[in-house]
Amino acid sequence: KQWYQRRVRAAGGTIKLILDRMEGVNYVPYTYYDAATMSVDVESMCMDLESAADSSVVVLHACAHNPTGIDPTKEQWLKIAEVCRKKKHFPIFDLAYLGYASGSFDEDAAAIRTFVEMGFEIIVCQSFAKIMGLYCERIGSLIFVGATAEIAHKCLSQMKIIVRSIYSNPPAHGARIASMCLNNRDLRHEWEECVREMHGRIRKSRSYLHTALKTCGVPGSWDHILSQNGMFSYTGLTKAQCELLIEKHHIYLLKTGRISMCGITQDNARYVAAASMTSSRTPRRTRSGRLL
Repeated sequence: KQWYQRRVRAAGGTIKLILDRMEGVNYVPYTYYDAATMSVDVESMCMDLESAADSSVVVLHACAHNPTGIDPTKEQWLKIAEVCRKKKHFPIFDLAYLGYASGSFDEDAAAIRTFVEMGFEIIVCQSFAKIMGLYCERIGSLIFVGATAEIAHKCLSQMKIIVRSIYSNPPAHGARIASMCLNNRDLRHEWEECVREMHGRIRKSRSYLHTALKTCGVPGSWDHILSQNGMFSYTGLTKAQCELLIEKHHIYLLKTGRISMCGITQDNARYVAAASMTSSRTPRRTRSGRLL
């Protein structure tokens, strides 16, 4: 069986590192991002999923896509789900940023619920590192939705065997914090409000940067900064431009052009924009080769 990962073609990431260490697992990246339009290339993505072997495992990002900051629409999710159902693929959802895309847990979980309502068996790998601020605790949840209670029970048994052989009994501090937040009504409400506040703060950061880029007259359209969501943004900058920002201006981002929006504030947005203006003298080329 083949694994199809969610990353943009030729991009790396944690998933690739994990799969590279899984002996006997063959995987292929599917198309996700259209650099020319800075949007999800759902047609090419579905074509790749169609060409995959039947019953492949497909890794999907539920919301606030990392690294692009672009999610499929509800209609596009339905199309992706239909292809997966036709090909009998098994979806695994990477869920690290619940609430960061829209500010709503329910809205951000919509893609997962769409697959479940369509009768899929799925696995959801959820992290609380970002949404609970528990980075050093490495805590999350592994959720399996099975067709029957018997299947779910067997999967739980297998999970326990795997856990026993890997780490058996990990430190419980992060798990107890997460459990306390999830099971206490007042704390859960406070946590949801905090996530909404973080989402709002990231939206403001996008607005600060977009305004500064326009004010400084940096060439090109920067509206994608506003249309993207979550913690990250694909700026469209080339490797050479990113290196210039890093080496000359000490603005740190990946050389793919991905930048963390959490580092942008009202105070530093203009500095970032002015530095981007300097780097724009190096031609900015989309990943399709088009000069901007």
